Amino acid sequence: MTDMLAIFADPAVWAALVTLVVMEVVLGIDNLIFISILSNKLPQHQQRRARRLGIGLALVMRLALLSMIAWIVGLTAPVFDLGWQGVPDAHGVPSFETRFSWRDIILIVGGLFLVWKATTEIHHSVDPSPSEDLLDKKAHVALGFGTAIIQILLLDMVFSIDSILTAVGMTDHLPVMVIAVITAVAVMLLAADPLAEFIERNPTVVMLALGFLLMIGAVLIADGFGVHVPKGYIYAAMAFSAGVEALNIWQRRAQARRAERRQGA
Repeated sequence: MTDMLAIFADPAVWAALVTLVVMEVVLGIDNLIFISILSNKLPQHQQRRARRLGIGLALVMRLALLSMIAWIVGLTAPVFDLGWQGVPDAHGVPSFETRFSWRDIILIVGGLFLVWKATTEIHHSVDPSPSEDLLDKKAHVALGFGTAIIQILLLDMVFSIDSILTAVGMTDHLPVMVIAVITAVAVMLLAADPLAEFIERNPTVVMLALGFLLMIGAVLIADGFGVHVPKGYIYAAMAFSAGVEALNIWQRRAQARRAERRQGA
């Protein structure tokens, strides 16, 4: 207890905590979008339970990884080297690295899974098969609960490792990391149902969210190959796209209200 008080007596620790909470919440958005899209494919009575279970698993996984920080940090050590680092740029920096750590492998596999999942969902939305056209309602609930949870668990692992490595890079204090992770997951828990309902009510947002997942998957793959895209660029692009879509939704609702007024007159 005395050690805890000593840690939080330092203003720099509070600054690190606030920064880390914001970072963890932002990183949790990716995880939450995937959970929301996947849970919306389940029957109505299973959706809320799937979201709660998915976010609960994310918390358990993050806390479990925090208890194995030494192992997590070890995931960044190279495990094999293909011996070629790509074409150097003007500054002599290679275009990409071929020394792969377990973290790189996990990010590449997770990124490929996200790209595959997002592409599959986009294909089903744009070009549904005749059976899906005739049985639209069944198509939305074709995903089994167990299958959905397994897919959520796989992506929870990828996002959790990214989240914990971010935390380790920002502070050396385990209590600060634990508080930041719990706070971020609590925000995810509060935002899960409203976000899923908003996506369900606005079908065009589904395509935007799938586009986000496609971009995040590509960034994870690039990161695994040593090409580090600044996260600020990614989230700025996501925020801009979301802002444009919000204007589109506002425009459609305004047009619908005007049409209702004309019909009433």
